[in-house]
Amino acid sequence: MMTFTERLTEYAPAIVSGLITTAAISAIAIALGFMVAVCLYILRTQFPRAGAKPVQVYVSFFRGTPLLVQLLILFYVPAALGLDINPWLAAVTVLGLNSAAFQSEILRAGFAAIPAAQIEAARVFGLNRQQILWHIQMPQVVRLTLPSLTSESIDIIKGSAVISVLAIADLMRVGKQLVAVSYRPLEVYLSIACAYLLLTTLVSWAALQLTRHRQVDKQP
Repeated sequence: MMTFTERLTEYAPAIVSGLITTAAISAIAIALGFMVAVCLYILRTQFPRAGAKPVQVYVSFFRGTPLLVQLLILFYVPAALGLDINPWLAAVTVLGLNSAAFQSEILRAGFAAIPAAQIEAARVFGLNRQQILWHIQMPQVVRLTLPSLTSESIDIIKGSAVISVLAIADLMRVGKQLVAVSYRPLEVYLSIACAYLLLTTLVSWAALQLTRHRQVDKQP
């Protein structure tokens, strides 16, 4: 009979493949969510009459409904209309749009923390709206909200487990497949949990290193 270590060695290639898939989808979704979140902020602040209400509805929907429901809606509604949607595209889109709703609120708090005097000073020096946003506000907002953005990134990585329902070979899907052939759910899912933990720990470590790097740069 094989030992646990031998079985784990057997599981390793599939788990690593699932880990890479989960990491790739999560990374793309987080980046997409950040870009959409910035666009939501611009709509809300620069076009308040036309954009504020739609943004509020968007944020309420994605924050107030389960991620799995959002995923199934995006995947099956086009299918009901006779359109095929790639599972990867559906997964990245839903995770990204969901993350954008949460990141937009995080970024809004960061923008609100920047003193208005800085914006006025930038205007005095002739900077336009876009220059102020990307050169004055965004660097500070990212620095101020990095812990919260890191937590949201970790939530997306954990939440990505739902994409296994679309037959994407992520960590959770790989775990189900290994259980089906090994009949050892406890050790398989424990291994999958460790893989998720490794991924989220790496994200936390990267954020910590970035914070330390910024602090070192600020020292005289």
